[in-house]
Amino acid sequence: MKHRYLPMTEQDQKEMLDVIGVSSVDELFADIPEKVRFKGEYNIKPAKSETALLKELSALAKKNASHDEYTSFLGAGVYDHYKPVIVDHVISRSEFYTAYTPYQPEISQGELQAIFEFQTMIAELTGMDLANSSMYDGGTALAEAGMLAAAHTRRKKILVSDTVNPISKDVVTTYAYGQSIEVVTVPAKDGVTDMEALESLIDDQTAAVLVQYPNFYGQVEDLGKVSELIHAVKGLSVVSSNPLSLAILTPPGKLGADITVGDAQPFGISEAFGGPHCGFFATTTKLMRKVPGRLVGETVDLEGRRGYVLTLQAREQHIRREKATSNICSNQALNALAASVAMTALGKKGMQEMAKQNILKTHYAKEAFEKAGFDVTFKGAHFNEIVVNTKVDVTELNKALFEKHIIGGFDLKRVNENLAKHSLICVTEQRSKEEIDELVAETSAVVAEMEAQHA
Repeated sequence: MKHRYLPMTEQDQKEMLDVIGVSSVDELFADIPEKVRFKGEYNIKPAKSETALLKELSALAKKNASHDEYTSFLGAGVYDHYKPVIVDHVISRSEFYTAYTPYQPEISQGELQAIFEFQTMIAELTGMDLANSSMYDGGTALAEAGMLAAAHTRRKKILVSDTVNPISKDVVTTYAYGQSIEVVTVPAKDGVTDMEALESLIDDQTAAVLVQYPNFYGQVEDLGKVSELIHAVKGLSVVSSNPLSLAILTPPGKLGADITVGDAQPFGISEAFGGPHCGFFATTTKLMRKVPGRLVGETVDLEGRRGYVLTLQAREQHIRREKATSNICSNQALNALAASVAMTALGKKGMQEMAKQNILKTHYAKEAFEKAGFDVTFKGAHFNEIVVNTKVDVTELNKALFEKHIIGGFDLKRVNENLAKHSLICVTEQRSKEEIDELVAETSAVVAEMEAQHA
């Protein structure tokens, strides 16, 4: 066998060539003119032994900054949360790890039940009637929600709050472009959606308003008011939400949301340098048949035994493609399973305690920064994140903090010129009082040094 991980032997190759009636692999390409065939060497490094290759890959991996050595205060959509050890144990089982689409329910009951449990927990968290079996990530889930709203209302304009994660806004805009849907940004005021501006922008051609709760700056939006304004013109209220926050905040479904989406990454899913993660899509019974992606339903077999199946598949593109509501035809089943295991392990009280710690520790960080002489820009109710005026260039500040093995907050200048020298600091339940104090102390020292250099 020439290649260790390719099971085909030279004898296998000879037998296949004999069956199709050719004497060599080169003969398969006889119809391709000799002059256009590639005769050189590929520009790739020579193959290494397994031992040498492992050493090289390990050296490359060590260049990454991991939480084993660095303390992270970076959020902006992807967070460092507690992950019960049982999560990796369950999702590493081969029957889950290698499973793909459960088209054959008779041999996929475990996978289907796990997805059904995910749907149930997401629906309960969001206060919605039902949830699908997951989306690719939070950004694409929000875009799908906007497109559904436009199709449902037969309108061509959606409003997106400026406090929505900028990456998600870009995804929404990209989706909308292909369907000739106008995307209008609603300005922010004091870190939340400007309600007066929103009211002036809503008209009878508005399909939906898209807001985030808590929003990109960690502030808690007035969802009840948003829903009231958009429902007055028979549009839809679409909310992108951090699911962990919903363990303690009033769920969007109780505040008039028609669609609640988000990313389940806070529940047992590694940051993984930005993905893959697991989007969710929850909505009302009224919109059930327009939900993108898959739904798993509970039923009984001919003998009355409980079982699970993929249901309402007619809206997917592999059936009745001309009437498909979305181009998604798969889901993040393994990550949805990870989220389900994490939520189950934590339980209702555990999730509430986790969310409470996020609020308390973020509040502690806010007070610590203010005592150190920094201005925390937005004063409203917040979760997970705060905006701190660092007085200096955040990118340079973060470089200095990194040398102290601290991963600083997100540089808001990257997405908003008006917030230059402002850092989006994330504090989760993972951060200790000592780590928060160290961040504030080191930030103060670095800022003082940078200011002295420019004096």
